[in-house]
Amino acid sequence: MNRKPVVIIALITAVCVLGDAMLFIVLPLYWHDFGLTSLWQVGILLSINRFIRLPINPLVGWCYLRINKRTGVLLAVILAMLTTFSYGWLQSFWLLFMMRSLWGVAWAFLRLGGYLTVIDTSTDNTRGHLVGLYNGLWGLGGLVGMLAGGVLADLVGIETVTNTFGLVALIVLPFVWKYVPATKASSEGPSKLQGSLSEVEYSLFKKREVVIVLISGLLIPLIIFGIFASTLSAVIDTQLSSSFIFLGMAVGAASFAGIIQSIRWGWDPFLAPFVGRISDLKWGRKSLLIFALFGGAVFFALIPFGVSVYSLLFLLLGFQFMSTMMVTLNDSIASDVASNTSKVKVITAYTIAVDLGSALGPLLSYLILEWTGINVLYWLTSGLLCLVGVFWISQLKKTRQSHAFGAGCGS
Repeated sequence: MNRKPVVIIALITAVCVLGDAMLFIVLPLYWHDFGLTSLWQVGILLSINRFIRLPINPLVGWCYLRINKRTGVLLAVILAMLTTFSYGWLQSFWLLFMMRSLWGVAWAFLRLGGYLTVIDTSTDNTRGHLVGLYNGLWGLGGLVGMLAGGVLADLVGIETVTNTFGLVALIVLPFVWKYVPATKASSEGPSKLQGSLSEVEYSLFKKREVVIVLISGLLIPLIIFGIFASTLSAVIDTQLSSSFIFLGMAVGAASFAGIIQSIRWGWDPFLAPFVGRISDLKWGRKSLLIFALFGGAVFFALIPFGVSVYSLLFLLLGFQFMSTMMVTLNDSIASDVASNTSKVKVITAYTIAVDLGSALGPLLSYLILEWTGINVLYWLTSGLLCLVGVFWISQLKKTRQSHAFGAGCGS
């Protein structure tokens, strides 16, 4: 199993997400320091990069059929560097809006390049492991971005943090040129679809397995990367006092949120490949995903009842554990489907679904918070996770029934 291409693209992605990860912790608490005048602007800035990717993703997929991976990744790193520097210097909603939009373009090139690298490198027996490895390693950027970003913003200020993260992205450019191959992604899997391009695309997106993956790809990121990530520091600030004692030290909400998120990104390089490896074996991806969905729903529903530091820590980490499983298994199932149909088209559609869900999450969160409390938001989200779990149970039953019918016909 050749893991080197996956490791390289994952670590490059990790460097690029430093500034974005920091912003999710710092912006909900220090929004006045960014020149914002209203809380709804926080939701817009945390969402717009994902909305931008909706029309951009098909264009990026088209580009990857025509340009090599090195060119796409170089463009992404340059944009990530510029946008990260800008967060500490710009004091205007509209200027930050433009920079967050540019970051959306950078992430589109990074994410699609990463997915295609995993698919091109893996087989059916190794795909779950490599998806977990990729997600775990690029998550190190979230670990450093959220932990260092949250803590240092409390200690030395936002400008110092963004300058440091931007400089790291600048340093990584020579490594992109040296280690990312100047090759194009292979475009198609062993699809049996025949006919014109429009007929092939219509038949492709009528396939039940493709539709299922896209729906799941919309709802799971909406909850994990949208609602949870954008409201974590806010729920900690609501449940606990603005400054509290943790392990004998006074800790602010931004620092505690950074610690919570960084623990998840810290275990992902180990847990995500392990989950992926198990799903490659007899357990199966769908059964494990159903377990993670209902487990996540339970933890999410109980978070508003975490009134002490340690009970809240347990509930937040419990959901983080389930979210690692959900993301790894969801991405693995999508990669399975793409490898057997049309790699670029299915993965492009999947990234659009993921981006749409991730974009709607922060926006919906802060719109709901304008009308009701954060407890109601979390209970509604728990119910949505249960609905996704029920949906996957019905699909698993249909799959087993079709297999049983096929076996009966062949006997």
